[in-house]
Amino acid sequence: MTPTDTNTTAKSRRPVLVLHGGGGPATVAGLAGHLSETGADVIAPVHPGWDGTPRPDWCTGIDDLTLTYLDLLQERDLHDVLVVGSSLGGWIAAEMAVRDTARRITGLVLVNAVGVHVESEPIADFFALDPRAAAEHSWHDPDRFYVDPTTLPADELARRQGNMATMRLLAGDPYMHDPKLLRRLARVHQPALLVWGESDRIVTPAYGAAYADAFANGRLELVPKAGHLPHIEQPEATFALIDAQVRLTGAE
Repeated sequence: MTPTDTNTTAKSRRPVLVLHGGGGPATVAGLAGHLSETGADVIAPVHPGWDGTPRPDWCTGIDDLTLTYLDLLQERDLHDVLVVGSSLGGWIAAEMAVRDTARRITGLVLVNAVGVHVESEPIADFFALDPRAAAEHSWHDPDRFYVDPTTLPADELARRQGNMATMRLLAGDPYMHDPKLLRRLARVHQPALLVWGESDRIVTPAYGAAYADAFANGRLELVPKAGHLPHIEQPEATFALIDAQVRLTGAE
Protein backbone atom coordinates (compact mmCIF):
# COMPACT_ATOMS: atom_id res chain seq x y z
CA MET A 1 0.00 0.00 0.00
CA THR A 2 1.27 3.48 -0.82
CA PRO A 3 -0.64 6.12 1.15
CA THR A 4 -0.54 9.62 -0.23
CA ASP A 5 -1.33 12.12 2.52
CA THR A 6 -2.90 15.32 1.30
CA ASN A 7 -2.20 16.85 4.73
CA THR A 8 -0.15 15.16 7.43
CA THR A 9 1.28 18.05 9.44
CA ALA A 10 -1.71 19.54 11.22
CA LYS A 11 -2.25 16.95 13.94
CA SER A 12 -5.04 18.99 15.51
CA ARG A 13 -7.13 18.60 12.39
CA ARG A 14 -9.66 15.82 12.16
CA PRO A 15 -8.31 12.82 10.27
CA VAL A 16 -10.28 11.88 7.17
CA LEU A 17 -9.49 8.68 5.30
CA VAL A 18 -10.55 8.93 1.65
CA LEU A 19 -10.87 5.60 -0.19
CA HIS A 20 -11.11 5.50 -3.96
CA GLY A 21 -13.15 3.16 -6.10
CA GLY A 22 -12.29 0.95 -9.04
CA GLY A 23 -11.34 3.87 -11.27
CA GLY A 24 -8.33 4.63 -9.11
CA PRO A 25 -7.10 7.52 -6.96
CA ALA A 26 -7.70 10.18 -9.61
CA THR A 27 -11.45 9.71 -9.14
CA VAL A 28 -11.29 11.07 -5.57
CA ALA A 29 -8.46 13.60 -5.97
CA GLY A 30 -10.84 16.55 -6.15
CA LEU A 31 -12.78 15.34 -3.12
CA ALA A 32 -9.58 14.81 -1.11
CA GLY A 33 -8.35 18.25 -2.10
CA HIS A 34 -11.61 19.88 -1.06
CA LEU A 35 -11.58 18.20 2.36
CA SER A 36 -7.97 19.28 2.92
CA GLU A 37 -8.83 22.88 2.00
CA THR A 38 -11.70 22.89 4.48
CA GLY A 39 -9.50 21.85 7.40
CA ALA A 40 -9.22 18.07 7.43
CA ASP A 41 -6.05 16.03 7.82
CA VAL A 42 -6.59 13.92 4.72
CA ILE A 43 -5.11 10.49 4.14
CA ALA A 44 -5.74 9.34 0.56
CA PRO A 45 -4.05 5.98 -0.07
CA VAL A 46 -3.72 4.12 -3.33
CA HIS A 47 -5.08 0.60 -2.91
CA PRO A 48 -2.52 -2.15 -3.55
CA GLY A 49 -2.61 -3.16 -7.22
CA TRP A 50 -4.08 0.10 -8.49
CA ASP A 51 -2.14 2.46 -10.74
CA GLY A 52 0.77 0.05 -10.91
CA THR A 53 1.36 -0.18 -7.15
CA PRO A 54 2.49 -3.58 -5.85
CA ARG A 55 -0.14 -5.96 -4.52
CA PRO A 56 1.13 -8.42 -1.90
CA ASP A 57 0.30 -12.07 -2.56
CA TRP A 58 -1.85 -12.16 0.57
CA CYS A 59 -4.05 -9.30 -0.64
CA THR A 60 -6.76 -11.20 -2.47
CA GLY A 61 -10.01 -9.69 -1.21
CA ILE A 62 -11.78 -6.64 0.15
CA ASP A 63 -11.40 -8.04 3.65
CA ASP A 64 -7.62 -7.76 3.26
CA LEU A 65 -7.90 -4.08 2.31
CA THR A 66 -10.27 -3.54 5.23
CA LEU A 67 -7.80 -4.91 7.76
CA THR A 68 -4.92 -3.05 6.10
CA TYR A 69 -6.64 0.30 6.63
CA LEU A 70 -7.73 -0.53 10.17
CA ASP A 71 -4.08 -1.35 10.87
CA LEU A 72 -3.13 2.01 9.36
CA LEU A 73 -5.41 3.84 11.82
CA GLN A 74 -3.89 1.86 14.67
CA GLU A 75 -0.29 2.42 13.56
CA ARG A 76 -0.84 6.17 13.37
CA ASP A 77 -2.89 6.14 16.59
CA LEU A 78 -5.69 8.03 14.87
CA HIS A 79 -8.99 8.72 16.60
CA ASP A 80 -12.18 10.56 15.63
CA VAL A 81 -11.70 9.40 12.04
CA LEU A 82 -14.19 10.13 9.28
CA VAL A 83 -13.97 7.54 6.51
CA VAL A 84 -15.15 8.65 3.07
CA GLY A 85 -15.37 6.00 0.38
CA SER A 86 -16.46 6.08 -3.24
CA SER A 87 -17.95 2.96 -4.85
CA LEU A 88 -15.54 0.13 -3.96
CA GLY A 89 -13.99 2.46 -1.38
CA GLY A 90 -17.41 2.83 0.24
CA TRP A 91 -17.59 -0.94 0.57
CA ILE A 92 -14.20 -0.93 2.33
CA ALA A 93 -15.39 1.88 4.61
CA ALA A 94 -18.51 -0.07 5.62
CA GLU A 95 -16.46 -3.20 6.34
CA MET A 96 -14.05 -1.12 8.43
CA ALA A 97 -16.87 0.27 10.55
CA VAL A 98 -18.22 -3.21 11.23
CA ARG A 99 -14.78 -4.33 12.45
CA ASP A 100 -13.78 -1.14 14.29
CA THR A 101 -13.65 -2.62 17.79
CA ALA A 102 -11.25 0.16 18.89
CA ARG A 103 -13.89 2.76 17.93
CA ARG A 104 -11.46 4.94 16.05
CA ILE A 105 -14.08 5.74 13.39
CA THR A 106 -16.71 8.32 14.35
CA GLY A 107 -18.40 8.88 11.01
CA LEU A 108 -18.88 7.46 7.53
CA VAL A 109 -19.65 8.88 4.11
CA LEU A 110 -20.39 6.30 1.43
CA VAL A 111 -20.66 7.70 -2.09
CA ASN A 112 -22.57 5.37 -4.41
CA ALA A 113 -21.03 2.44 -2.58
CA VAL A 114 -21.14 -1.18 -3.61
CA GLY A 115 -20.64 -4.00 -1.12
CA VAL A 116 -24.04 -5.37 -0.13
CA HIS A 117 -26.56 -7.64 -1.80
CA VAL A 118 -30.05 -6.20 -2.28
CA GLU A 119 -32.29 -8.84 -3.80
CA SER A 120 -34.52 -6.41 -5.72
CA GLU A 121 -31.68 -4.14 -6.90
CA PRO A 122 -28.82 -6.18 -8.39
CA ILE A 123 -25.50 -4.45 -9.02
CA ALA A 124 -24.88 -3.98 -12.74
CA ASP A 125 -22.20 -6.30 -14.12
CA PHE A 126 -19.61 -3.66 -14.92
CA PHE A 127 -17.18 -6.24 -16.31
CA ALA A 128 -19.71 -7.19 -18.98
CA LEU A 129 -20.29 -3.64 -20.22
CA ASP A 130 -18.54 -2.21 -23.24
CA PRO A 131 -17.04 1.28 -22.77
CA ARG A 132 -20.07 3.11 -24.13
CA ALA A 133 -22.50 1.08 -22.00
CA ALA A 134 -20.28 1.63 -18.97
CA ALA A 135 -20.55 5.38 -19.52
CA GLU A 136 -24.33 5.15 -19.94
CA HIS A 137 -24.60 3.30 -16.62
CA SER A 138 -22.14 5.51 -14.75
CA TRP A 139 -22.94 9.10 -15.71
CA HIS A 140 -25.99 11.34 -15.80
CA ASP A 141 -24.39 13.00 -18.83
CA PRO A 142 -22.47 10.17 -20.53
CA ASP A 143 -21.63 12.22 -23.63
CA ARG A 144 -19.62 14.58 -21.46
CA PHE A 145 -17.55 11.86 -19.79
CA TYR A 146 -17.33 9.01 -22.30
CA VAL A 147 -13.81 8.32 -23.52
CA ASP A 148 -13.21 6.12 -26.55
CA PRO A 149 -10.50 3.69 -25.37
CA THR A 150 -8.97 3.60 -28.86
CA THR A 151 -7.98 7.26 -28.40
CA LEU A 152 -6.09 6.70 -25.15
CA PRO A 153 -2.29 6.64 -24.94
CA ALA A 154 -0.88 3.17 -24.38
CA ASP A 155 0.21 3.87 -20.79
CA GLU A 156 -3.21 5.22 -19.79
CA LEU A 157 -4.97 2.26 -21.38
CA ALA A 158 -2.62 -0.11 -19.53
CA ARG A 159 -3.32 1.70 -16.25
CA ARG A 160 -7.08 1.33 -16.70
CA GLN A 161 -6.78 -2.31 -17.69
CA GLY A 162 -4.55 -3.02 -14.70
CA ASN A 163 -7.02 -1.37 -12.33
CA MET A 164 -9.85 -3.40 -13.81
CA ALA A 165 -7.88 -6.63 -13.43
CA THR A 166 -7.16 -5.88 -9.77
CA MET A 167 -10.79 -5.03 -9.12
CA ARG A 168 -11.89 -8.28 -10.74
CA LEU A 169 -9.46 -10.23 -8.56
CA LEU A 170 -10.45 -8.58 -5.29
CA ALA A 171 -14.18 -8.07 -5.86
CA GLY A 172 -15.24 -10.34 -8.70
CA ASP A 173 -16.42 -13.40 -6.75
CA PRO A 174 -18.87 -12.93 -5.16
CA TYR A 175 -19.47 -10.03 -7.47
CA MET A 176 -19.00 -6.63 -5.80
CA HIS A 177 -20.46 -7.58 -2.43
CA ASP A 178 -20.00 -9.40 0.86
CA PRO A 179 -23.05 -11.65 1.36
CA LYS A 180 -22.91 -11.06 5.13
CA LEU A 181 -22.36 -7.32 5.18
CA LEU A 182 -25.94 -6.05 4.89
CA ARG A 183 -27.14 -7.76 8.06
CA ARG A 184 -23.98 -6.77 9.96
CA LEU A 185 -24.43 -3.05 9.35
CA ALA A 186 -26.91 -2.79 12.23
CA ARG A 187 -23.85 -3.09 14.50
CA VAL A 188 -22.55 0.24 13.17
CA HIS A 189 -23.90 3.07 15.33
CA GLN A 190 -21.67 5.85 14.01
CA PRO A 191 -23.54 8.30 11.75
CA ALA A 192 -23.43 7.05 8.18
CA LEU A 193 -24.26 9.36 5.29
CA LEU A 194 -24.89 7.71 1.95
CA VAL A 195 -24.55 10.20 -0.89
CA TRP A 196 -26.06 8.95 -4.15
CA GLY A 197 -26.17 10.25 -7.68
CA GLU A 198 -29.81 9.82 -8.60
CA SER A 199 -28.98 8.73 -12.18
CA ASP A 200 -26.64 5.89 -11.19
CA ARG A 201 -27.40 2.65 -13.03
CA ILE A 202 -24.50 0.69 -11.53
CA VAL A 203 -26.08 0.79 -8.07
CA THR A 204 -29.48 2.47 -8.11
CA PRO A 205 -30.87 4.94 -5.57
CA ALA A 206 -33.18 2.15 -4.34
CA TYR A 207 -30.06 0.08 -3.66
CA GLY A 208 -28.63 3.06 -1.77
CA ALA A 209 -31.82 3.38 0.28
CA ALA A 210 -31.63 -0.27 1.33
CA TYR A 211 -27.97 0.21 2.21
CA ALA A 212 -28.72 3.29 4.35
CA ASP A 213 -31.62 1.55 6.12
CA ALA A 214 -29.34 -1.29 7.17
CA PHE A 215 -27.20 1.02 9.34
CA ALA A 216 -28.29 1.78 12.89
CA ASN A 217 -27.85 5.49 12.13
CA GLY A 218 -27.81 5.87 8.36
CA ARG A 219 -29.42 8.27 5.95
CA LEU A 220 -29.52 8.68 2.18
CA GLU A 221 -29.08 11.97 0.33
CA LEU A 222 -29.62 12.09 -3.44
CA VAL A 223 -27.63 14.32 -5.77
CA PRO A 224 -29.64 15.40 -8.85
CA LYS A 225 -28.12 15.21 -12.33
CA ALA A 226 -25.34 12.89 -11.18
CA GLY A 227 -24.48 9.25 -11.66
CA HIS A 228 -22.00 6.90 -9.98
CA LEU A 229 -19.42 9.62 -9.24
CA PRO A 230 -21.45 12.63 -8.04
CA HIS A 231 -18.35 14.27 -6.54
CA ILE A 232 -17.05 14.60 -10.11
CA GLU A 233 -20.30 15.29 -11.95
CA GLN A 234 -21.89 17.60 -9.35
CA PRO A 235 -19.06 18.53 -6.98
CA GLU A 236 -20.64 21.56 -5.30
CA ALA A 237 -23.79 19.72 -4.25
CA THR A 238 -21.83 16.64 -3.17
CA PHE A 239 -19.23 18.59 -1.21
CA ALA A 240 -21.98 20.51 0.61
CA LEU A 241 -23.51 17.25 1.84
CA ILE A 242 -20.15 15.88 2.94
CA ASP A 243 -19.16 19.13 4.67
CA ALA A 244 -22.40 18.98 6.66
CA GLN A 245 -21.59 15.43 7.71
CA VAL A 246 -18.11 16.50 8.84
CA ARG A 247 -19.73 19.11 11.09
CA LEU A 248 -22.38 16.69 12.35
CA THR A 249 -20.02 13.89 13.33
CA GLY A 250 -16.85 13.69 15.33
CA ALA A 251 -15.72 14.41 18.85
CA GLU A 252 -15.69 17.92 20.23
